[in-house]
Amino acid sequence: MKTNPLYKGLLDKSIASMISAIEIYNKPDFQYREETFTILAINAWELLFKAHILKLNNYKTRSIYELQPATLKDGSLSKTRKVIAKNRIGNPKTISILIAISILESRKLLPKNLRDNVEALIELRDNAVHFYNMNPIARPIQELGFACIRNYIAILKAWSVPIDLHQYNLFLMPLAYIDEKKFVESALTDEQGRYIQLLQEKLKHKDKDGDYDIAISIELDFKKGNSIEAIGMKFDPNGVSITLSEEERKSRYPHTYKEIVEKCKERYSDFKCGTKFNEIMKEIKKNDKLAYNRKLYPNNPKSQIATFYNAGIMHELDNHYTRK
Repeated sequence: MKTNPLYKGLLDKSIASMISAIEIYNKPDFQYREETFTILAINAWELLFKAHILKLNNYKTRSIYELQPATLKDGSLSKTRKVIAKNRIGNPKTISILIAISILESRKLLPKNLRDNVEALIELRDNAVHFYNMNPIARPIQELGFACIRNYIAILKAWSVPIDLHQYNLFLMPLAYIDEKKFVESALTDEQGRYIQLLQEKLKHKDKDGDYDIAISIELDFKKGNSIEAIGMKFDPNGVSITLSEEERKSRYPHTYKEIVEKCKERYSDFKCGTKFNEIMKEIKKNDKLAYNRKLYPNNPKSQIATFYNAGIMHELDNHYTRK
């Protein structure tokens, strides 16, 4: 099936912009790291939003152009007819990212946590000039960045964007050269303080959504010795297997069967807890990346065993049900 060239062009530029943002952020010595990452990441989001709006409107270019009232012969503005707005050199102006967000929200296509994350990054981009000393807020910005990348990948999948993500390394380095001592030694400017307050306020009212985040907390635990736990890892189907502690498994598989059912009721328009669902869950239980059987009371040898699920189960269920 042939892909609309404008749609594909917007997607390609969006991916390129996000990869550039990550590459800049991951450089070991880059003095304008946070601001540059934010500018490029927001550009990636804006292009992706416009691409999806274009698709929703059957690839009509007018749908992503900024419209303004037409000027009538008598010089007055029309109340009904609108024309495409032009920029300073006469080219058509496209809608802003805030307008794009509003359009997607009106169609219930933009999760609240994702929107709040993007808006927090927009605020940083728009006010970057006021952040004279970035050290005090470097860690909160990195936490926004982690969530930004996770949300970006999740929405690409949710919108069925025709891009193979396996060819890209879409991740931020887990240690972004942040000096913890500077958090204590540095003082926040008024602008930085207000920005931190904005982030805190958004986090207080975030949705409990397993797919999208406003910010992802960074917690580092350095351990001595030859333990495999001291080595950074990522999943490789041909890699060496490792053993997780009981606490780590609880963190990795936090959801009960009942919680998954409730999430499905909220998430899907055609969901029924019946034979079809039970068959799907039966297959999911065979996947140790999505399900884990553990004792309710680990220290009790007679304890009942229950199955708990990873948040990634929702992506698998997306293949079987229709999202609202």
